[in-house]
Amino acid sequence: MSGPACTVVRVSSSAQSSGGPPPSTASGAAPGPASTADEPWPVRVVSTKIKQWIDRLGGVWVEGQITQLSRRPGTRTSFLTLRDPSADVSLQVTCSPRLLSESPVELVEGTRVVVWGKPSFYVGRGTFSLQVTEIRPVGIGELLARIERLKALLQAEGLFDPRLKRPLPFLPNRIGLITGRASAAERDVVSVSERRWPEVEFQIRNTPVQGAGAVAQIVEALRELDADPEIDVIIIARGGGSVEDLLPFSDEALCRAIASATTPVVSAIGHEPDSPVCDHVADVRAATPTDAAKRVVPDVVAERQLVRELRDRCVSALRTWVVREERLLEQLRTRPVLATPMVMVDQHREDITLHRERARRELSRAVDVARSEISHVRARLAALGPAATLARGYAVVQEIPADGPARVVTSVAQAAAGTELRVRVTDGVFRASSRGSE
Repeated sequence: MSGPACTVVRVSSSAQSSGGPPPSTASGAAPGPASTADEPWPVRVVSTKIKQWIDRLGGVWVEGQITQLSRRPGTRTSFLTLRDPSADVSLQVTCSPRLLSESPVELVEGTRVVVWGKPSFYVGRGTFSLQVTEIRPVGIGELLARIERLKALLQAEGLFDPRLKRPLPFLPNRIGLITGRASAAERDVVSVSERRWPEVEFQIRNTPVQGAGAVAQIVEALRELDADPEIDVIIIARGGGSVEDLLPFSDEALCRAIASATTPVVSAIGHEPDSPVCDHVADVRAATPTDAAKRVVPDVVAERQLVRELRDRCVSALRTWVVREERLLEQLRTRPVLATPMVMVDQHREDITLHRERARRELSRAVDVARSEISHVRARLAALGPAATLARGYAVVQEIPADGPARVVTSVAQAAAGTELRVRVTDGVFRASSRGSE
């Protein structure tokens, strides 16, 4: 943006360090002595010195928003107030009426402009103003380009990250609402919310939603609601409008205040096509104020209907399960084993009887075989035993020593003359005495 060259004034170091009056200016005034309590400066001297200092300042380009515009017919000067869009700071501006009438864009309150002017101090009234000689309205293209640059900056800082978005409560205890006074957006949010949930409570902050000062008041209201522990969610709502009308909601200060809030924030600015920067920073973006109410407040009718549907589904599922179990029991009851349960017992009884008889037969056969084997063994033992031998006329002769057990005599040497003998025959035992060997 080209314009007149800016004059740069350098203040001498001696004047700065001493704190005394400025050096002589183009008006020819010579520096006077420093003021004291005994010799103070008159008001005219102070005002003149201030004017001398300000007159030495060069021209400057200033950007701001017109908040007050006074056109006085028949005068050579028009007055307007230029305000900073992001701070509560304003500046008085004077210009020729011709600059206002010949502007390519109609200049009204709220128009953002860039002006070229020279600071001026009026000694008679002690007021400061900016004498403007050029006014350039900021076009829509430039505003949109600034908004896009701000979007890129905030996105690079991570303020658009979906992971930082806070979830909305299912049923908020109290809702903070920031909107214009008696606006359609306020009526839409409140009426739709109360229709969906009659017990909902609001904490409303009415602020300007366009023009100068809107950003500062919206940020202040946001901080107040965020500090209230009873506020569960905050809605910032405004109806539709032009790009200039929605500029406060693309302000960097407001976007950073939304990002730093600890309470979930819902942005409901304009209509569906409108997309200010705060929509991307907020936790939830609503297409309209009505949509914001629907997102924040659940519909009591829909919730009750959902409860009824879930209850009906539970009842239906329980009934289906009972019917299925009854059919299963009926099928089990019609089975032969349950229709005549003694059949299974009788069948097992027959099996037990059969196995018992079979076991008895096997046991009897085993006993008979054992008895036969015992008879055979007994016969063999009888045939081989000493009793049979004795029955055939043999005898068992034992020596009876004076001490010790009896010993069987197997040799004549053992039966010397006079040896007491014990003789066992088939029907008993008798004693004998040996006469010696023959």
